[in-house]
Formats: sequence, structure tokens, C-alpha cells
Amino acid sequence: MTSVRFSRRQFVAAMGGAFTAPLLLRGQGGKPMRGVFPIMATPFSGSKAVDYDDLAKEVEFLDRCGVHGMVWPQLASEYFTLTKQERFQGMEVLAQAARGKKPALIFGVQGPNIKAALEYVEQAEKLGPDGVIAIPPSEAKTLDDFRNYYRAIASATKRPIFVQTSGGAKNVEPTIECLVGLAKEFPNCAYVKEEYDPIVGRMKQLAANRPLIKGIFSGAHGKAWTYEMRLGMDGTCPGSPLSDVYVKIWDLYQGGNRTEALDIFSKLMLVVYTDQQIPGTFQYLMKRRGVFKTMVSRQRDIKLAPEEIEEVEANFAVLKPYLRV
Repeated sequence: MTSVRFSRRQFVAAMGGAFTAPLLLRGQGGKPMRGVFPIMATPFSGSKAVDYDDLAKEVEFLDRCGVHGMVWPQLASEYFTLTKQERFQGMEVLAQAARGKKPALIFGVQGPNIKAALEYVEQAEKLGPDGVIAIPPSEAKTLDDFRNYYRAIASATKRPIFVQTSGGAKNVEPTIECLVGLAKEFPNCAYVKEEYDPIVGRMKQLAANRPLIKGIFSGAHGKAWTYEMRLGMDGTCPGSPLSDVYVKIWDLYQGGNRTEALDIFSKLMLVVYTDQQIPGTFQYLMKRRGVFKTMVSRQRDIKLAPEEIEEVEANFAVLKPYLRV
């Protein structure tokens, strides 16, 4: 019988501890698949056309923020409002803008079904990102439909694939058994953006299946992020506006300065929760920080009242000492 030996770091990773094996967390181009991976916002002009110049500018902003990766398009990108041609062109713009930059580039290749998703995978393959991510298929009826969708994507690319567990068809639960089975069958399909309740409980179950599961990320603006880092998870996918603050927290926490990380995190969450009370806060901040020309969204009309702007500014002010850009 063949004997397999593990280093201490690999053993701890396999047990779901706080350390992971870096060799398991590399993208197609060798970039680490760990850390802060913002979901990029999509900029729109006054007429609600995609502003590709500002989309490229967002890459510069995120690079200066020090993020480890950037992801487009996903739910926070308003991807469901984009045409296929807009997504294709946006991917081309980002591939060009990200060339030579440090962060990993991850393209969203989701579609309502296998056929649609494979069109985006084909476009991604032409442009050479570091990885891809896919929201589950909205047309899925069963777990087998879910499984076969990711099998098709994994068969079409050797790049790392992030499986997002939310945003697809209702009443189709992406079981841990299914996710682990996909990772076992396709070693590149082993990164999970976990957003299915109970999120932290599922993360723990995924971590128990390391090293098959290579990366475990959260979404939802990283609202439980400091706890997730305590548990040894690999990163989070917040929105773009406050990316440098997320990076600051990550660096402090990973460097062992957890007290300061927690203090800044509490201030960050103040702004995150402001967006729940004042929808449009994040669009306001993208313009406020000079990344986008407008606050335009295709989801809603955004026009903040003076008292709403005053509240956003007051909460944003506490984060200014931690901004890089």
C-alpha cells in the first residue's frame, strides 16, 4: 500500500485549522487565491449605459487598495441587468486593465442553464483570467441539475472555479456532500463562496473536508468575517467601495493584531449597515471616492436626501484613517 506523508501545515489544513497550504490556493497564473476579493460594481452613465472607462478605473482603484483579487460580474455588479454583449465587452475591458496588476482576476460565468454558462466560460478562456466563479443555475429543478451545471463548467476550463451557493434556483440546496463531490471529481472546482444558511456552520463542514476543498470565502459584505478568520477561512468577497479597509483588517488579523482588527471591523460594519438603511450608500461612496462619475444603478433610482448624505458622511468619516486611496 502506498504511504502518503503530510507536512504539519498540510495536516492542520486537512483538519480545518487556521492554516492552509499555500500550494492549494493558487490561481491559473500562480496568484494566491486567498484574502480580500471584492465583487466589482458596474458603473453606469446618466443614460444607464455601462461606463467601460470607469470599469477600467475600478481596477486601478482596487489595485491601489491592495486587494488580493477582484470579481466581475456577480449580484453586486447587477449582472442580471447586463446583456450578453455587455458582459463580453466588460470582460475584455477588465482583462486589459488587469494585465500586469497584482490582484487575481475572477470572471463570473454564470447563466440560467448550462448552455448559457458555457458561452461565458468560452469568452473567459479567450481572455485568460486567474479563475472563474458561477452563481447556481436559475433554471435548475434538482440537485442533479446543480451538480451537472458545475460539472459542465469544470469540464470546459482548468482554471480554479468558485462555486457560489446562493442566487440560483429556489428550493435547490447545494449540499456539502455535493460540493465536496464536485471537488473530488474536479480538483479545480474546489473553491466555495458560501452564502447558504447556516453559513458559518456550513463553512465548518467544508473546512473539515480540506484539502479536497481548497478555498472557503464568504459574501454578504463579510458581516461575520472576523469570526470566519478565527476559524481559518480563506477570504471574503465584499463590495468595492471600502476595499482598502477590508485589506487593512485582513493584514492586521493575519499579522496577529486582532484587537485593532476588531476595532476597525466594528467601524466598517457601521457603514455596511448604513447601506441597509439608506440604499444607494455604496454607489454614493464609489462616486465620493472618485472611482465612478455617477451613482446610477439599473436596479433603483438613487437620489439621496441631504440628511441621508449627512449620515453616510458621518459614518464614513470614522474610516478615513484606514483608507489607502
